[in-house]
Amino acid sequence: MNLILFLIIGGVAGWLAGLIMKGRGFGVLANVGIGIVGSFIGGILFRLLGLASQGAVGELVTATVGAVLLLAIVGKLKKG
Repeated sequence: MNLILFLIIGGVAGWLAGLIMKGRGFGVLANVGIGIVGSFIGGILFRLLGLASQGAVGELVTATVGAVLLLAIVGKLKKG
């Protein structure tokens, strides 16, 4: 059950990150994949900063921050 919730939150985070990073999205499916990977990045980043997410909303925020960061990095690498 936790894996399914993780995938759903990562997918929503990728979708939100695509909306936040206007013009830097890579399509719905790619953004969902980036959201799932971004949730790992967000979790690591928040842990390094000493922050903790609680509940589904906190996890969604963490995953969205990670996905936005990953979209920004991928966008820079894709440009040049």
